[in-house]
Amino acid sequence: MPPPADIVKVAIEWPGAFPKLMEIDQKKPLSAIIKEVCDGWSLANHEYFALQHADSSNFYITEKNRNEIKNGTILRLTTSPAQNAQQLHERIQSSSMDAKLEALKDLASLSRDVTFAQEFINLDGISLLTQMVESGTERYQKLQKIMKPCFGDMLSFTLTAFVELMDHGIVSWDTFSVAFIKKIASFVNKSAIDISILQRSLAILESMVLNSHDLYQKVAQEITIGQLIPHLQGTDQEIQTYTIAVINALFLKAPDERRQEMANILAQKQLRYIILTHVIRAQRAINNEMAHQLYVLQVLTFNLLEDRMMTKMDPQDQAQRDIIFELRRIAFDAESEPNNSSGSVEKRKSMYTRDYKKLGFIVSKLSPSNLPGLTSAASSVWPSCALQNSFHISRCLAGLNRIT
Repeated sequence: MPPPADIVKVAIEWPGAFPKLMEIDQKKPLSAIIKEVCDGWSLANHEYFALQHADSSNFYITEKNRNEIKNGTILRLTTSPAQNAQQLHERIQSSSMDAKLEALKDLASLSRDVTFAQEFINLDGISLLTQMVESGTERYQKLQKIMKPCFGDMLSFTLTAFVELMDHGIVSWDTFSVAFIKKIASFVNKSAIDISILQRSLAILESMVLNSHDLYQKVAQEITIGQLIPHLQGTDQEIQTYTIAVINALFLKAPDERRQEMANILAQKQLRYIILTHVIRAQRAINNEMAHQLYVLQVLTFNLLEDRMMTKMDPQDQAQRDIIFELRRIAFDAESEPNNSSGSVEKRKSMYTRDYKKLGFIVSKLSPSNLPGLTSAASSVWPSCALQNSFHISRCLAGLNRIT
């Protein structure tokens, strides 16, 4: 006879003891189950304990997620989230560098769990981490030469814990100081910095820009596209991906006038060449996240052209009319015609009509309105001037007019 649906069979581990095979009744309160487990190992104060997954996630079991426990799951009895948060809060303030490093490593791992994160945040843990970034880095600058690996790891774990805690959406991004922003930006602007520190710093800047208008303005004062370009020239695709993500975030949140300025920078041949050479044509496959960020960058750039693309040419604008005349001149080498043609006006008019028909114009409505928009006119003039190929131009313009 199969066991009831509310009963799951699990194994529970405790350091220094043989694992227990146990049936958990999902109808019983979780606190009662934890007490039963503690009693089996003669552990007092069951309220200081909790169950967590024994796999790599180490996520705590709560009343909300306990239904995810399946038959055969391996659980671990451990200290409660509140106790663990309190202990780590104290350990990361240790005067011992080794103890502090180990505590920050544990914090970076546990912060992925929203249950633990809530408890650590309740202890004002985010403020503690930001203070460590702002002032703690200076405190250990003098030790950096003799303890560089330790210093780099400490900062990396601190930033990792910060990113994981903020990703839960419990704390508002608007609470951070200018000093903290400047410090994070300084890591990005350094020419030589640990890869893990750079990656976390880029992730923090992206989230700041996307989640707070005020922080966008502050970040934009500290970071420019020019300062981000060197990170695109490296070989680490994850760094390149986060760099483009920061560029996209700055682009997305920028006011209209600033956005056009950024677009002009992105349109520069040097930057386009760097992205093409070091990102798109690099000797490795482009991962999904990189492909997504490149797509977003392309969409943001193209969106700036939409207004011009949808704006019809003004028939009364002589400069715009001159574009049409210039296209005919290049397409049919009209400048070779004698200025004082012996032909009649009607003959020349007939010749013009024939030429414009070949270009795809509706002759009865020969005007700038024949073109879909200003963008189509500009994109027709450039290749015509550059290539001087009448057949190509005629086919190009005919295609443009067919889509109208």
